[in-house]
Amino acid sequence: MISKINKNEQRVKRHERLRRDLAGTAKRPRLCVYRSLSNIYAQIIDDDKGVTLVSCNTTQKDVREKVKNMTNIEQAKYLGEQIAKLAKKKKITTVVFDRGGYLYTGRVKALADGARAAGLEF
Repeated sequence: MISKINKNEQRVKRHERLRRDLAGTAKRPRLCVYRSLSNIYAQIIDDDKGVTLVSCNTTQKDVREKVKNMTNIEQAKYLGEQIAKLAKKKKITTVVFDRGGYLYTGRVKALADGARAAGLEF
């Protein structure tokens, strides 16, 4: 019998492989991305202290109102810009990008491009 491939298990394995060498510090925290079918989430984490410094997602009330009539790619780009603005308020300029095991394409790439356009370096 042929076993069915579980794509989320494969993603989690990729993420674990990435995280072996990828860690956020106080000087250069980690920008972590998670995407579901309908929403996208981003947070900036200091792994040394185990603290989330900044977070933003498309389910937040203020963001949800602005992204209501946008495509998924446009939503991700807007979210990248918002996370970069929040990071600048906390005086965070450089981060390590953690794509969460997802391929660097589509919404993940759009979020990264939006963050870079707003001045975040990685």
